[in-house]
Amino acid sequence: MEKIKVGVCVMEKKVKCGFEVSSAPMRQILERLQAFGEFEACPVSLVILDFLAVIHFGDKVILEDPMESWPICDCLIAFYSSGYPLEKAEAYAALRKPFLVNELEPQHLLHDRRKVYEMLQLSDGGLMNFLLSIFLLVLKRLEMYGIPVPRYALVNREFPYQDLDYFIEEEDYVEVHGQRFWKPFVEKPVDGDDHSIMIYYPSSAGGGMKELFRKVGNRSSEFHPEVRRVRREGAYIYEEFMPTGGTDVKVYTVGPEYAHAEARKSPVVDGVVMRNPDGKEVRYPVLLTPVEKQMAREVCIAFRQAVCGFDLLRCEGRSYVCDVNGWSFVKNSYKYYDDAACVLRKMLLDAKAPHLSSAIPPTLPWKVNEQAQPCEGLTRQGSGIIGTFGQSEELRCVIAIVRHGDRTPKQKVKLKVTEEKLLNLMLKYNGGRPRCETKLKSAIQLQDLLDATRLLVPRTRPGRESDSEAEDFEHAEKLRQVKAVLEEGGHFSGIYRKVQLKPLKWVKVPKSNGEGEEERPVEALMVLKYGGVLTHAGRKQAEELGRYFRNNMYPGEGTGLLRLHSTYRHDLKIYSSDEGRVQMSAAAFAKGLLDLEGQLTPILVSLVSKDSSMLDGLDNASIEMEEAKARLNEIITSAAKTQNNSGPSEFPWMADGAGLPSNASELLPVLVKLTKKVTEQVRLLAKDEDEELTETSSYDVIPPYDQAKALGKTNIDIDRIAAGLPCGSEGFLLMYARWRKLERDLYNERKERFDITQIPDVYDSCKYDLLHNAHLNLEGLDELFKVAQLLADGVIPNEYGINPKQKLKIGSKIARRLLGKILIDLRNTREEAISVAELKGNQDQHSKPIRAEREDSDYQPKLFIKNEDGRRTSTTSEISMDQDDDDDKETKYRLDPKYANVKTPERHVRTRLYFTSESHIHSLMNVLRYCNLDESLQGEESLVCGTALDRLCKTKELDYMSYIVLRMFENTEVVNLEDPKRFRIEMTFSRGADLSPLEMNDSQATSLHQEHTLPIMGPERLQEVGSYLTLEKMEMMFRPFAMPAEDFPPPSIPAGFSGYFSKSAAVLERLVNLWPFHKHDKHTNTNGK
Repeated sequence: MEKIKVGVCVMEKKVKCGFEVSSAPMRQILERLQAFGEFEACPVSLVILDFLAVIHFGDKVILEDPMESWPICDCLIAFYSSGYPLEKAEAYAALRKPFLVNELEPQHLLHDRRKVYEMLQLSDGGLMNFLLSIFLLVLKRLEMYGIPVPRYALVNREFPYQDLDYFIEEEDYVEVHGQRFWKPFVEKPVDGDDHSIMIYYPSSAGGGMKELFRKVGNRSSEFHPEVRRVRREGAYIYEEFMPTGGTDVKVYTVGPEYAHAEARKSPVVDGVVMRNPDGKEVRYPVLLTPVEKQMAREVCIAFRQAVCGFDLLRCEGRSYVCDVNGWSFVKNSYKYYDDAACVLRKMLLDAKAPHLSSAIPPTLPWKVNEQAQPCEGLTRQGSGIIGTFGQSEELRCVIAIVRHGDRTPKQKVKLKVTEEKLLNLMLKYNGGRPRCETKLKSAIQLQDLLDATRLLVPRTRPGRESDSEAEDFEHAEKLRQVKAVLEEGGHFSGIYRKVQLKPLKWVKVPKSNGEGEEERPVEALMVLKYGGVLTHAGRKQAEELGRYFRNNMYPGEGTGLLRLHSTYRHDLKIYSSDEGRVQMSAAAFAKGLLDLEGQLTPILVSLVSKDSSMLDGLDNASIEMEEAKARLNEIITSAAKTQNNSGPSEFPWMADGAGLPSNASELLPVLVKLTKKVTEQVRLLAKDEDEELTETSSYDVIPPYDQAKALGKTNIDIDRIAAGLPCGSEGFLLMYARWRKLERDLYNERKERFDITQIPDVYDSCKYDLLHNAHLNLEGLDELFKVAQLLADGVIPNEYGINPKQKLKIGSKIARRLLGKILIDLRNTREEAISVAELKGNQDQHSKPIRAEREDSDYQPKLFIKNEDGRRTSTTSEISMDQDDDDDKETKYRLDPKYANVKTPERHVRTRLYFTSESHIHSLMNVLRYCNLDESLQGEESLVCGTALDRLCKTKELDYMSYIVLRMFENTEVVNLEDPKRFRIEMTFSRGADLSPLEMNDSQATSLHQEHTLPIMGPERLQEVGSYLTLEKMEMMFRPFAMPAEDFPPPSIPAGFSGYFSKSAAVLERLVNLWPFHKHDKHTNTNGK
């Protein structure tokens, strides 16, 4: 029988990597094709692959010989690369009419457009228009076939820096033809050969730009914190930035029915390329979802490229194609080489010899003489911290609720303003509405306010002679403070400074055109909030805690967590509240957890999701908290003794006001006296600073300060310390304003009344200055700290409830949404683990030769689908937004076990990290320890054991970086999947950086203290050793306080893709792929993966 001739018409560099050695992927696949015995290779380009001899022709045949003299072949493999005469190959194909694996004409769309321009001899303007038209053709072709792409817009400049009336650039967005792209957004050159792609970050995240480029050594991107403006030299496309969780996916098709996918670390995160010991970039094969498989099929058909690579972005449960590359092969995957050879063989036989059988033989020809590899047992992982259940258990889920790191004290300035400049500013940014308030957060808005304030602040401080003059002096002092805050650091960022202007009085004035009257504000309330910024110590603490989690929270993994993460066996999501210090704590933690490098801004944007409704705010419990504070004030000021309050004496935490010192009322005057002493010392320092500023000029331009660089800083500013200045960017004027406000608010001398709500703020400022400003040697500060700590240790926990029942009520209101999400996380993990266990059991029972025919469906986990026997008994309330959404969003991105070189490919760990503030940590802890006091749970024991309850009662503060961790383990030796003991919950907590800055007996603390940092306490158990808390018990105890799953809002759908990505479509897709008889249909094409 005459063999089918296959021509390989490509440039030498794409097939050879040495004089007589074919490049690995091409050689491996062609060797396998030839092993079937039906093909022979033609010497079209550089090789004769009869594998009796390799005859090297070189590029001369393609580049110099006329195409008419090229050998005749039945099938042709030809694809473009630099220097390749594509038009010549097209002419050959038109003459000889071979079967084309990849059609040639569409390759013009995918590659070097400049060479096409040279051929067409277009003008410069024509080139740009041609490039734009080609780019649009690629995108339009993707859209025409229903393949989702990121939202985009084109900006075409005929010459550099050309002004365009349809292009607008503002601080945090660009607008193209009316389409607004908020930062972060992506800027790509239209020229496909220009790989300099930019990502611009919002000012709220620190601003700056990251440049992506072709790998150079171990770098693939570079962050430029000072670059805020987009390029204007040429034509660019602007796209929405897609946060992908730090991972990119590359898809390789071989025909429309087969697609192989690999994940790699995204260059967007820190720009460091992960390489193996051989110096090759680390990539891991991953499973494609049914929707993604269809997308791969459509890309293949749309561009008529059977062998094709494209880039896939997975963002919030949706997938987008962002680039199509043309001919691409996977490297270093023998299973892929086998599959590719089999698929290509069928493709070629169907085209040229349909009478021949394309069935795959039971043993592939090149595997006849291979010895069978011994099977390797699964490695079991121990539980690590609690119990002796050990080797039968595997970690399935880690949920951590973490407080932010060390911060500067939070501050607020209130003043009534009547100055026309400030009132006009309010009208400018509220749309000219006299009765509407406005919020100023952006750099432009704050700069306007600073300019106005500089003109209003008097250069000198006049003496005070009358009450009216005293009020003027007070007003001037507050304006001076506003000015100092706005000038602090020499930069603006809405992430921690915001101003509210609220109109208080109005008058009627004639309209400017003389027609009638209009209202105009004459007085407004200005509220400036600032401070609360994550310090260098806070960033260091968060990063260190991330490293600790990496090495200790994943038993048996250690630094292998990085491998677990990059292979999609680690399902990680990080959530943060809206506060800047919380967001940056989350980013720094992620940096340590995943061993990332560089600045925090790209990490924040790529990996952290904001959810203020779940992790912010106290509004739901404001009434109850006011009641608790009122009762607390009564206990302290009336000198009531906590031991006389109700509650069993053997349980001290049951008493009202537990933890308050018995002499609290006596300590209050001492607190006020010491506060005044410290304030006076800071006043003198501020006076000296102000005199120096007056001599130079307070209107001097402050040198630029880059916030993005500051956000990545983890060391103290040695120069400021050496100069005797306060740590950080706070000057003495602001330091004095901080202490002066505490002194005034703590005790009202006219009314002779203490305000106990100021006690935590006094303690906060004391601790901050002892840690960061000890070099100022403020006399009495250490004594003030001790008194403030005694009072704060009692006040802070009781602000969230004066007794356990009130703590439970307040805690359940504040943490209701978070509790609901935690239950969803645990339920989803359980359902997934059970589905995988069922799937594995079915595979073990039916591991027959037919598996090769069914391997696609066998390896797709059947997640969240009810079995016919009704095994799953979840109520409707358990099928939430997050359950449906997690199904689409989180659970489907998996390692492909057929290709992965890992021992436990089915092992999967879900991690959910929630970064929040003190209120949510206290609230969640109160629900954990007191949930059994609810009427619906009478008779149930607490989730927290007695010894832990006692320890928590003595734990006065849940300090910076305190955390609560829930870990769920699956006992794989429990055969019955419905047995409650199959899933165990382990609860631990840490007090965070709960160590006094006066501590001198701890050598590690002393060393860290010199760096203005305190160590984070290790985790403590909330259960007895040997106890067994089942998931079923935790669900029962949480349910009365958690938001029901059906109350969570539905997932948002990206604009423009509502039809393609509708939930009903996703459900139908899932049902089609999991339909029982669909898998056995002999007509179903099973080449795809």
